[in-house]
Amino acid sequence: MATRLGLSLPQMKQYDIGRDIPAVARAAEEIGYESLWVFERILFPEPARQGLYGVPGLPWPDQYRSVADPLVSLTLAAAATERARLGTSVLVAPLHVPFQLARALASLDAASGGRVVAGIGTGWSHDEYAAASVAPFEKRGQVLDELLDVFEAVWGPDPVSYEGELTTIAPSVVGPKPAGPIPVLLPANSPKAARRLVDRADGWMPGAAGAEQLAEQWRGLQELAEERGRKEPIQSVLRVNTTYTLDEYKGDDRRPFQGNVAQIVEDLVAHDAVGLDEILIDLQGFARDADELTDVAAEVFTAAREAGV
Repeated sequence: MATRLGLSLPQMKQYDIGRDIPAVARAAEEIGYESLWVFERILFPEPARQGLYGVPGLPWPDQYRSVADPLVSLTLAAAATERARLGTSVLVAPLHVPFQLARALASLDAASGGRVVAGIGTGWSHDEYAAASVAPFEKRGQVLDELLDVFEAVWGPDPVSYEGELTTIAPSVVGPKPAGPIPVLLPANSPKAARRLVDRADGWMPGAAGAEQLAEQWRGLQELAEERGRKEPIQSVLRVNTTYTLDEYKGDDRRPFQGNVAQIVEDLVAHDAVGLDEILIDLQGFARDADELTDVAAEVFTAAREAGV
C-alpha cells in the first residue's frame, strides 16, 4: 500500500487566501493528495527578540509576515473539497482557549463529514504566547495536558463537565459533536513529550531532519509504546518542509528536501523507507503564486508515485 501524501495549503503572504486556498485544495484533491494541512503563526515580531524556533540569530522567513488563520484556512478547504482529510501541523495549543478550540475542531469535523486531524504542539515563540494571553510560556506543557483533557470531555458524551486550571465546564450539553473520532497527533521532542504521546495521543507528527534520525526516533517511540503497554498502533505523519528551487541545487551543503523536484523526490524515497503512514509536503514557501504551487505539487506527486512512494 502506497504511503499517503498530503499537501500544505497556501497561507503565506504571497497568496490571495480567499481565492487560492479553495483553488489549491480542489486541485490537490484532483491530483491525488489525500490530505490538506495548515500551520500556525500569529505574528511577525519586528525586531525579532527571539530567533526562529528559538534558535539565537536564526531569522524568521519573510513569508511569515502574514500567515492566514489555520482554522479559517481549513474551513475554506473543507467547503471546496469532498474527500481529503483536513489536518493541522501544528496548532500551538497554548495560543488557544481550550474549550473554544475543542468546539471549533468539533464543528469543522461535523461540517466536513469527519475529515479533521488535529496536530497539536506547544510552540516556541515567547511573543506569540504574550499576544495570545492564555498562559505563560513556562506553563506550556500543563496547558497542552489540559487541552487534551478538554478535547476528551467536549468530544465525548453529554453532559460534559470538567474542572482544570484554565477551564471549568459545568455539566452541560455541548455540541455539535465530531462526526467521528478526531485523531490527535503530537510531537515527541523530549522524553516527557514522548510519554505523553504514547499515553494520550493517536499518533506522531515529526519533522523531517534526515532519514537516519527519523528511523532512530521511530524505533525509540515504538519501544517506548511497548514498554508502557500501549495496544493501539501509533499513527504517523511526517512533515516535510521543502526549500524548492527550479534548478538542481549543486552545493555540497544541500539540506534534506532542498532543491528541484528530482532532489525533493530523492529525499522522499529515503524518508519513506522508514515506514511511516503519511508524508505531508509543504511547498508553499518558495512558490511565487498559487499556479506555480499547483504545478509543482502535481509534478512532485507524479514523480513520487513513479519512484515508489
